[in-house]
Amino acid sequence: MTLQTRYTPLNAFLAYLQFEKRYSLHTITAYSNDLIQFFDFVETQYEGLGFDQITGTMVRSWLASMKEEEMTGKSLNRKISSLKSFYKYQIQQGKITKSPMETVISPKISKRLPAFVAENDMEQLFINLSFAEGWKGYTEKMVIQLFYATGMRLSELIGCKENQLDLSKRIIKVLGKCNK
Repeated sequence: MTLQTRYTPLNAFLAYLQFEKRYSLHTITAYSNDLIQFFDFVETQYEGLGFDQITGTMVRSWLASMKEEEMTGKSLNRKISSLKSFYKYQIQQGKITKSPMETVISPKISKRLPAFVAENDMEQLFINLSFAEGWKGYTEKMVIQLFYATGMRLSELIGCKENQLDLSKRIIKVLGKCNK
């Protein structure tokens, strides 16, 4: 049996994520890998049950096996999210009436505080760093100051266009992750 026929519900779900939800290719790939890994686990442990016959206990046993392999809480949460999305989609499609994910609780993950550069350190940087003369030097200094002062992501700074700048109001419209 080929991957296409084994995971027909998975293929429909991935197409939904790609074309209707417009998820990024990285997210779709991660969800696909998570779901294939889960269905492979179910097939080997429970002898090929259909996705509609899976219980919360089976999901928890899969998560426990990954926890034993010392997978981080963040990775486990993404796998849980993949499964929750998949089963939510199956309910929307009328394939199942109840999700096995209702009884699965995501593990708590500790949040680390972001590292930041102190204002004194930034002042020292501008004192000790020599910038090129003219337009190039002004641009480099402005980019560093903008990056520090706004707290925007590097990708947002790189993607910043001239039409996002409103000099009269002295604002910058930043286009963030997922075009937010």
